[in-house]
Amino acid sequence: MTDENNNTYDVIVLGAGPVGENVADRTVAAGLSTVIVESELVGGECSYWACEPSKALLRPVLLYGEASRFPGVGAAVTGPIDTAAVLRHRDYMVSDWDDKGQVDWVASAGITLVRGHGRLAGPRRVTVATPEGGTVELTARHAVAVCTGTSASLPPLPGLDELRYWTSREATSAEQVPGRLVILGAGVVAVEMATAWQALGTRVTLVARGSGLLGRVESFASEMVADRLRSAGVDLRFESGIAAAERPDGPDGEVHVTLADGSLIVADELLFATGRSPRTEDIGLDTIGLKPGTWISTDDTFTATDVDGDWLYAVGDVNHRALLTHQGKYQARIVGGVIADRAAGIALDTETWGRSVGTADQLAVPQVVFTDPEVAAVGLGTEDAARAGRTVDVVDYEIGHVAGAIQHDPKYVGRARILIDPERRTIVGATFAGGGVAELLHSATIAITGEVTIDRLWHAVPSFPTISEIWLRLLETYRDQQAESAGSE
Repeated sequence: MTDENNNTYDVIVLGAGPVGENVADRTVAAGLSTVIVESELVGGECSYWACEPSKALLRPVLLYGEASRFPGVGAAVTGPIDTAAVLRHRDYMVSDWDDKGQVDWVASAGITLVRGHGRLAGPRRVTVATPEGGTVELTARHAVAVCTGTSASLPPLPGLDELRYWTSREATSAEQVPGRLVILGAGVVAVEMATAWQALGTRVTLVARGSGLLGRVESFASEMVADRLRSAGVDLRFESGIAAAERPDGPDGEVHVTLADGSLIVADELLFATGRSPRTEDIGLDTIGLKPGTWISTDDTFTATDVDGDWLYAVGDVNHRALLTHQGKYQARIVGGVIADRAAGIALDTETWGRSVGTADQLAVPQVVFTDPEVAAVGLGTEDAARAGRTVDVVDYEIGHVAGAIQHDPKYVGRARILIDPERRTIVGATFAGGGVAELLHSATIAITGEVTIDRLWHAVPSFPTISEIWLRLLETYRDQQAESAGSE
């Protein structure tokens, strides 16, 4: 049975994850009627299967590691981690996969929620297939924002359809700790899940096609993560890959993983952490001249560039600019303003760092990898600078030489690196690896975004004894490098 309902709003948002919620919140705040369409849980991937549950698994693991290594505390850490308690805490953090709280917030913000699978049906039109089997027809006066995010990419293995496997969703929501886990991948999901499950009692084998982990961060940081994983017992197999995988005894049996070199690994679970694909396969892109299943290209206002009329926006992961929740929410705040300004006939502020452009996507994208040690980076890395043909001065300092780091861990091992534009004397990139460095990242992000000069940074005094004193040591090192360079000329 089909019910036909015709509803017109100023703005239609496809996807009620953090990105879609932020777009809708901004447009409603601007006085635009807004409807948000969601086929799964309101709150999206981040809330239930990614950021929140993964960090709930990782935090006790990292805390246990720090405590067990600290003098006077390590002796008090007896016995293994209480995995049942960790999983209960994980369930609490995701509200037991119940989105009532998020639904209540949507209603309180004045946003209309329509549950079901939304598909574009031409310019400014969306058709929603509801869970009850009905159909809701929606029309937008001003804008449709696609905020459908991504899903896990899968390798082209034979028999994959019959193989029961994990993606990031199963890895963060598993109800039992597997005895043995094979992970295919070397990115953030792979290393974070290897860190978590190894510490929770799983024997982990990580298989990577390349020669190292975390290919987009500075090599010193990825090598530190690899060393710690090895010392924790993770079996790292580099320059390899999976040729075949099967469960010969059925979906509940062991998984037999054949590597590219012909070797066999027998495990209980197999996690594919091999990247992300846009969730655009079945959202009606063909009805507006776009190819289904592809990333949606945008300009810096996040307006779709291949669709006429400035009515379609692609926000968050789906535009492939920066696949991070916080960056998607940043884009959403901009898009909310862009839609509101266009609806009101106000000219957009598209100057660099203007309110209508996502400049940070190119210059200052921060990311933390919650491994042991943590890795935090923003802006350019040395390889990024080389590819872009940019001349930068590289400044390194061992974080363990800072008094605050020794207070954190007497055997602290970590490194900081900043990249400096020698002409403008501003920081264009920063990477930190070590315990507790995630909290250093926002200061680096502000320095890059604010284009704070090195001369001005000398007057930003770090408190003692904290790890943030690393900023002073980096500046001193740069001063000494410049003096040495001048003396050798």
